[in-house]
Amino acid sequence: MRLCAQNLTLERGGKRLFTALHFELQAGTLTRLTGPNGSGKTSLLRSLAGLGDWQDGSLRLAGGHAEFSIGAQSHFIAHQEAVKLALTARENLEFWQGFLGGGDVQEALAAFALEPLADLPAAWASSGQKRRLALARLALAFRPIWLLDEPSVGLDTASQSRLAALMKAHLAKGGIILAATHVPLGLETTHEINLGAA
Repeated sequence: MRLCAQNLTLERGGKRLFTALHFELQAGTLTRLTGPNGSGKTSLLRSLAGLGDWQDGSLRLAGGHAEFSIGAQSHFIAHQEAVKLALTARENLEFWQGFLGGGDVQEALAAFALEPLADLPAAWASSGQKRRLALARLALAFRPIWLLDEPSVGLDTASQSRLAALMKAHLAKGGIILAATHVPLGLETTHEINLGAA
């Protein structure tokens, strides 16, 4: 699998964030997305996930002949967790299980050591535990492309190691990861996209 972006131009609130952005993401690679605050890192990830529109440009899979939305084939983990506080950790993952069309809830809980919190309301969880619950979606159902916005923020050392191991396994399966981050993720980065230089 190879994902190619050509001439991407994105605006937010009438402000042009970047123009004529080109990149190629290949199977088994981790690409680090960098740039100063306000350069468009989160907006790029959101648009790749199908939550925003380009002003210009195209996104294609290798061998494809038409513009392609990767939203249905990707996990997007935003900087703010999509966690329903009134639901338990298990119920949150069961919601995503239905939304994503399957997956093993128990395996997802185990991936980030969330079993002790499984039947407690998410409102009782610490910020780090909520982050782990959000990231557990990565282990719930397979999606070839992971779009991650500051994925390690709020994680303790053990949870950072769990995330790194999960990412390494995903890359070994031929997955693609694009991660906006200012800190090391515990594994080698293959490429870098610097929006500050775009």
